Amino acid sequence: MQSIQSDNPLVIKAIKAFNDNYIWCIHSKISQHVGLVDPGDADVCIQYIEENNLQLSTIYITHRHSDHVGGVEKLVAFCNEKSWPVTTYGPTKEAQKYSNIKVKDGDVIHDESLNISCQVIDIPGHTLGHVAYLMEDNLFCGDTLFSAGCGRVFDGTSEELFHSLNSLSALPEKTRVYCAHEYTMANLAFALTVDPTNEELVNYYNYVSKLREKGQSSIPTSICIEKKVNPFLRCFDNNIKQSVEVFSDKNLASDLETFIQLRLWKNEF
Repeated sequence: MQSIQSDNPLVIKAIKAFNDNYIWCIHSKISQHVGLVDPGDADVCIQYIEENNLQLSTIYITHRHSDHVGGVEKLVAFCNEKSWPVTTYGPTKEAQKYSNIKVKDGDVIHDESLNISCQVIDIPGHTLGHVAYLMEDNLFCGDTLFSAGCGRVFDGTSEELFHSLNSLSALPEKTRVYCAHEYTMANLAFALTVDPTNEELVNYYNYVSKLREKGQSSIPTSICIEKKVNPFLRCFDNNIKQSVEVFSDKNLASDLETFIQLRLWKNEF
């Protein structure tokens, strides 16, 4: 199984929260300023910042769910106590109370404190206003794309989620994917049920199993890997379509119809 490239211009560390959340801490290799993506828990972030002598300057929010925004207010208060300027970015369509700069598809954020530029991508479906942040070759996609899986549909639509995933799969294959949960083993169990003859998928299952046995994270993954193993990015594949038709007892005329039934199948798995 292909490993993830290590030539990353950013330092990206996972701060674990709750049962399986990852809060991503980002800083350049020449700065102590850091950004946080989806800090649902302020306490673990503050502990990490203080233990590593860092300074929080930026918060990026992908969507409004509490395990992604629950720590924002406390973190902003923490920065105010330290007299640290902090900027919070969030999607225009949601999480307004947690962000002081609203962003939408096509916006480019110039984060001077981190010395990076960041492209905003609208990826509705999981929620209506969900966004992703692309920094260099690093994609922070919240709960839309997971390794070997995708998010549930809440107040977005299945069609929106399908198109959002297709737009992410069109990114360069070297793009590293930083999702917000360690769901990979559960997703792989489902993927193998749908696509059991996929050799790349079997190899990836074995690779991730060894990582998890050692207590190591399966994230980041990459667009390259996901295009090979993630059934939700491969609804064009006849093997997947046939499996989904058996499950749904329907004749599926399009990739979108296959995706909709595949997501329903995963809901019940």
